[in-house]
Amino acid sequence: MSNTLMNTYGLRKTMLTKGEGAYLWDSEGRRYLDALSGIAVCGLGHSHPTVTQAITEQASTLLHCSNLFLIEPQVTLGNKLIALSGMENIFFSNSGAEANEAAIKIARKFGNDKGITDPHIITFDGSFHGRTMATLSATGNEKVKTGFTPLVSGFKHAPYNDIAAIEQFACANTVAIMVEPIQGEGGVNVPDAGYLAALRALCDKNDWLLIVDEIQTGNGRTGKYFAYQYADIIPDVVTTAKGLGNGLPIGACLAAKKAANVLQPGNHGSTFGGNPLSCNGALAVVNTLVDGGIMQSGAEMGEYMIRAFKDALKHTSNVKDIRGKGMMIGIELHHPCPDFVEQAKQQGVILNVTAGNTIRMLPPLIYTKEQADSLVHTVTQLIFQTSEQPEPAL
Repeated sequence: MSNTLMNTYGLRKTMLTKGEGAYLWDSEGRRYLDALSGIAVCGLGHSHPTVTQAITEQASTLLHCSNLFLIEPQVTLGNKLIALSGMENIFFSNSGAEANEAAIKIARKFGNDKGITDPHIITFDGSFHGRTMATLSATGNEKVKTGFTPLVSGFKHAPYNDIAAIEQFACANTVAIMVEPIQGEGGVNVPDAGYLAALRALCDKNDWLLIVDEIQTGNGRTGKYFAYQYADIIPDVVTTAKGLGNGLPIGACLAAKKAANVLQPGNHGSTFGGNPLSCNGALAVVNTLVDGGIMQSGAEMGEYMIRAFKDALKHTSNVKDIRGKGMMIGIELHHPCPDFVEQAKQQGVILNVTAGNTIRMLPPLIYTKEQADSLVHTVTQLIFQTSEQPEPAL
C-alpha cells in the first residue's frame, strides 16, 4: 500500500483493475466473483453498457454548471424517483452520509419551527448512518464512534425491532425516528413484518417525522425499488445512495408531507450534488432497473440463494442464523470470523464480514443461477472448513 494514502482501510493487498458483469479482475489477472457490489453499489454489475453510454454522452456535453441553474438530467432523475417513491420533492447529494445529513437537518429545522430548541431524533442500536460527525452520532454502534468525542448531541438509541421500547427514549423534544428497513452494517438484521408500519403510526400519533434510511436497501436491492414499499407506507423523509449511481457518487434525500417544505433557500446546498454527469448516469441506472425486470429477477435469485444456504448449512453447528431479503444475505456464525474475507478471496470470491461474525453478501442483481450456485458452494465449503478447525488452546 502506498504510504501517501491515509491508513483508513487497513492493509490492502489486492489492486482491482477491471470489472465486467458480476466479475472483477486484479492487477495480476486473477478473476473474482463479486458478491459485494462495492458494498451494495454496483447492482447492475460492472461496466454496464447502458450506464457507460450515458456517462460518455454526458461527459462530452456538460459536466458541471452549479445548482444555481436548472440541470436537465437532475430534473428528469428527480421526477423519476418521485414517481417511484410516492414522495414529493428531492435534494441531491454526493453520498449516503450527505443524504442523511440533509435528513437530520430537516428533522432539526422541523423541530425548531415548532419551537423545540433542543430537538432529539430516535435512532437504533446496531444502525449505521454514515461517518460524518452528525451521521456518526446518529449511528448505533459504539465501536465506530471511539476516538471522535464530543459527538453531536440530540440522538437517542433504542433497541431495533422493539416498538414498545421506543417510549422509554421519547421525550417532549423528540422530533423524528430514523430507521433502516433492514440493518446492513449491523448484520443484515431484518425486522418483523409490521415494524415499519408501527413506526409510521407512532410518528403520526406524536407528530414526529419518520426518516427511512434506504442507503443500502434502496434501488432494487430487496426486490422493490425501496424496501419500505413492502410495508405500504409513505415516510416523511427517505434517503438513498449506493446503488443509485452504480459506481457514480450520488445520493438523494426525498421528502413528503410535513417534511417537504421545511428546507428553504439558504438552508442547505451542495456544490457537486446533482451534477449533470452523476444524474445522467443514475437516470440510466434507474431506467434499467425499472424497465428491465432486474429488480424482480435479482430478488428471486437472492431468495434462491438464501434457501440454498439454509439447506446446505442446516446441520452445521457453526451457523447461528441465515437471514436476508432479496440480494441482502447474512450468515451469522457463533464466533467472530476475521479471516473469512481473505479466505473467500483466495477462493475467488469477494464478500465481507460485518458485526464481527456475520458473513454479508450483497451480490449484483444480475447474477445468473450458475453464479449463484458457485457463490453458495464456495461460501458453504469455507464455513464447513471453519467449523472443522479445532478450538484454540487456552
